[in-house]
Amino acid sequence: MNIAVFGLGYVGSVTSACLASLGHQVTGVDISEHKVGDIRCGRSPIVERDLPRLIEESVKAGRLTATTDARSAVAEADVVLVCVGTPSRDDGSLDLSHAVHAARQVGEALAAHPHWAVVVFRSTMLPGSVETMLAPAIESASGLTWGKDFGVCYNPEFLREGTAVADFFEAPYTIVGAREARETDPVAEIYSALPGAIYPVDLRTAEMLKYVNNAFHALKVAFANEVGRLCQREHIDSHEVMRLVCMDTKLNLSPYYLRPGFAFGGSCLPKDLRAITHRAREHNLDLPVLDSVLRSNDVHVAAAVAAVERQKRKKVGVLGLSFKAETDDLRESPIVRVVGALVGKGYELLLHDNHVNVARLVGANREFLEREIPYLERLFRPDAREVVKGSEVIVIANSHPAYREVPSWLDGEQIVVDFVRLLEPDQIPNGRYVGLAW
Repeated sequence: MNIAVFGLGYVGSVTSACLASLGHQVTGVDISEHKVGDIRCGRSPIVERDLPRLIEESVKAGRLTATTDARSAVAEADVVLVCVGTPSRDDGSLDLSHAVHAARQVGEALAAHPHWAVVVFRSTMLPGSVETMLAPAIESASGLTWGKDFGVCYNPEFLREGTAVADFFEAPYTIVGAREARETDPVAEIYSALPGAIYPVDLRTAEMLKYVNNAFHALKVAFANEVGRLCQREHIDSHEVMRLVCMDTKLNLSPYYLRPGFAFGGSCLPKDLRAITHRAREHNLDLPVLDSVLRSNDVHVAAAVAAVERQKRKKVGVLGLSFKAETDDLRESPIVRVVGALVGKGYELLLHDNHVNVARLVGANREFLEREIPYLERLFRPDAREVVKGSEVIVIANSHPAYREVPSWLDGEQIVVDFVRLLEPDQIPNGRYVGLAW
């Protein structure tokens, strides 16, 4: 395919050379005569492993060139990739001025050479940027209509400096955000030789994914460094600890715990977080990530209470009281905190849990019940359907399979507030489904 790449910085140079090495005809576009000259001479404008060889080979083969003339580059392009920088402003907000300028250049070039082309934004940008700023900039500069005269996609890059070429060719997946398949298909074609699967998604999901990935990487670095400082004070080899942590691919390095849902609770996580952060304070260590985890959990519990309050109805049924489905452990169960808050605000509650038998609770569970939820026996109902029938709002608070039947028990007016995404929104029609974090 004929591809124009706007911006010959880090992402643009790597993308241009790698696509040319796959057999595409690539023209790089940049305002810098120096960068354009480097590419034309077969030199890399940046320092990156394996990139000089790829550029030299592709230029010699006639598959890669560069220009400062945007119109000539776009004239024959099937796909236009925009890889310009999106730096931070002084206040931390994102500066899209370079991307908007490039979008206008593309629009002017399309006006001069009208033909169907797909403009693919690859620069990192916040959700909504393509729809509200960049596609309109192309339309304004070209007089053309998005979807009719040209396509627009968002294709985030996941390239690490130092290993960018290997990351390009060994990508675990390729994400293409677009409104329709006509826009997605040409982009999928240019990456078809790569081993990873291609996932078409909506534009905002594609834009958000890049930020979530990078935030998660930053969180992992900060977490490991805090573990390292604490282990050092405890005379423990932090690298050995983290090596063993990473060996667990069932829980630690896996999708488990990474699905948005309700707050954590139970007899382990809250207690152990309190203990390890207390020990850190004894060492006079400042561990902001670990210190903030319980507070973040508290904020999520408060968000759950607010989700119920927003429904403006007083009769609330809660399905699931234990912190995890198919257990009867009520200790530090976050839903118990929600129930307590609603009771204190005057809500009329009915409660149910398939594995909680109030009369048979013993030991720590009995002590917790008597101390924290003495009203449980009065509000508890043994039949989940009775709770649903007697409530205006139904809260699904854990993922017991029995609660999948809730849609068939509704009378048509009730609202379901799902804390765990046990159900899907389309199972509760007429907008009466409320997700906690989705």
